[in-house]
Amino acid sequence: MENKRSERTLISVSKKTFFQVTALLLVLLAVSVILTFIVPKGEFGVLQDGSTDYTEYIRRDDLGGIPLWKGILAPVLVFFSSDGLTLVMLSLFLFVLSAVFQVMNDVGGIRSLVDAVAGRFSGRRRLLLVLMSFLFYCFGAFLGLFEEMLAMLPIVAALCLRIGFDSFLGFLCSILACGFGFAGAITNPFTVLLASEIIGANPMEHIGFRFLIFFVMFGLLQAFLFSYVKRLEKNPASSLTAVHDAEARRAEREVPVSGNDREKEQKSGWICALFLLFALVLIIVAALVPVLRGYTVVLLIAYFLVFGLLAGTAACGSFRFVGKSFLQGLKGALPTLVFIALSASIKYVFETGAILPTVVNLINLQIQGHSSVTVALVIYMIVLLLEFFISSSTAKAILVMGLLAMVNTGLSKQMLVLLYTFGDGYTNVIFPTSPVLLIGLSMVRLDYFTWIRKSALFFALNFLLVIGFIVLGVVIGY
Repeated sequence: MENKRSERTLISVSKKTFFQVTALLLVLLAVSVILTFIVPKGEFGVLQDGSTDYTEYIRRDDLGGIPLWKGILAPVLVFFSSDGLTLVMLSLFLFVLSAVFQVMNDVGGIRSLVDAVAGRFSGRRRLLLVLMSFLFYCFGAFLGLFEEMLAMLPIVAALCLRIGFDSFLGFLCSILACGFGFAGAITNPFTVLLASEIIGANPMEHIGFRFLIFFVMFGLLQAFLFSYVKRLEKNPASSLTAVHDAEARRAEREVPVSGNDREKEQKSGWICALFLLFALVLIIVAALVPVLRGYTVVLLIAYFLVFGLLAGTAACGSFRFVGKSFLQGLKGALPTLVFIALSASIKYVFETGAILPTVVNLINLQIQGHSSVTVALVIYMIVLLLEFFISSSTAKAILVMGLLAMVNTGLSKQMLVLLYTFGDGYTNVIFPTSPVLLIGLSMVRLDYFTWIRKSALFFALNFLLVIGFIVLGVVIGY
């Protein structure tokens, strides 16, 4: 039987989305360059052991703005900065991920797997949405997974499409749910545990308050998810990913990957299921084992590259076919490299232009002499501001918690950790400087501005709830 390969890439970016997001990030990059000529320059002190002393701010009036050539070449130079290795790993992860999922799609494994799950939940579609969203919510809250969940988005999106909904629900159940779990964290090692360790807090103390937040925020997520489901059931044409989904359905009809050989298709499905199951186990083990935690993405790259090609070859019996499919998947992911480079460039410009310490120092001065509630809200705003420019949770934890550990804020250590967690989580699915958000949206062909417009009320309610929990936490002495 002859294998047939779809010309449509499973992970791709529409021209409209590419140009809109690129234009937005270029504007933000230009603004950041201009700010280096306006905002006073400064730097933090250095301790005897060589680490940064965030309590000492040194103004540097002798420094000028960032050289224009560095601002223009920032998307390239950022790969040679201190964040370069992380960005290279994220880019490689995305490329390998895209290529391997293209292989799994072309050999029929994804279709077979989705058919099996969809058949089991054919009469319980809403239950499936709740279970999937809660699973990803827990991944973020307990294990601190986020970037890694891009590996599961194509499957979840295809599953939602197969049971009669759309790909956008797949995005909500996976990426949005995981981002929300990141903010409503219980034992997230990259926010709760790391921030607690830096500031000397007991992460298990008063954990009941965090569980209250955990369940309330999951309820808000479900309200948003099912309000969209209700609208979709009433009017299927209102789908935000109608164009993407129509292409997916048409490609499936026109290119029967496994022909009439049902047995071969089922074999591909089993191979795909085992491949993804082991990938999920690898993610969980890496998140739970401290020694492996910092190498999760590297391990996934190696696993997907080696075992993805082997699994694809075992499913179709042709390494040549798998190779062509793999290259097609790589091509589909190329535009997202631009998103990664531009979003990371903004932090690079701020650091090179020596204005990030000034911004942090000026805002920190505002917390002195105010009530506990005001101080808590100001600190929350500090984290939100830093989140726009620094997407790395670890980097912000070291910067923010290292600073707060030395400052008399009048707040408990647990409250400071909560403020940091609130500021670091939800913004990962709002700000355009989050590469994971941009890549996730591109996978379902939804442009950033549409996402923000359609989710504005949801995030407004989320913001009000966060403010409410902050005030409640201060009042009850959390």
